[in-house]
Amino acid sequence: MSNPGDGVAEKDFEVDRWPASLAVIACVALYVVLPDTLVIQPKWLVPALEIAALVPLAWHRRHSTTDPRWTRPLAIGLFALINIANIVSVVLLVRHLLKPGTIPADGRSLVYSAILIWATNVIVFSLWFWELDRGGPTKRFTSEQSWPDFQFPQMENPTLAPATWHPRYVDYLYVAFTNAAAFSPTDAMPLSRTAKILMTVESGVSMITVIVVAARAVNILH
Repeated sequence: MSNPGDGVAEKDFEVDRWPASLAVIACVALYVVLPDTLVIQPKWLVPALEIAALVPLAWHRRHSTTDPRWTRPLAIGLFALINIANIVSVVLLVRHLLKPGTIPADGRSLVYSAILIWATNVIVFSLWFWELDRGGPTKRFTSEQSWPDFQFPQMENPTLAPATWHPRYVDYLYVAFTNAAAFSPTDAMPLSRTAKILMTVESGVSMITVIVVAARAVNILH
């Protein structure tokens, strides 16, 4: 494997950072536009904590090709916070739907909320996959990378890609999207128990959002 210090790998390593930061910002924006009844109060608390964690991560990973020990726990804590907040939103939405009179019978509002929650679910699990696979985004471009958590087609058949190919954030976003849409892996297979657990949780949240919440909201529309 190539090291970050040699040309192509270093360029790939740098390019792979900003999409993940934009993904976190997207999660913050999606959370902010959710109805007040579906978020943890005070509403500014979760977004403020997410931004507070993102700023030092984005700054350090933008200006260094090596990560000190504090960066990965902080990143995992940030993704866990986004994930927990989104699951709480799912629980609140389902509770409101099952308890008559606690939420307006506005089908369109419910559909929009379900879409926002589903999109956040996809993004946050793409971040999980990106951060955890092969020891993380830093080690993936070095000889220190650990065993893969996902098997991409390019890994199974090296003739499909250059020898220097590495999965980037967009690859993990695609894995998260297809898993949330199909409730199962598609072309990239989970190899580790951690990856399987994460994909199971993502599919479960997606299933609840799509089947239970969206279906109920559509019924209200008629």
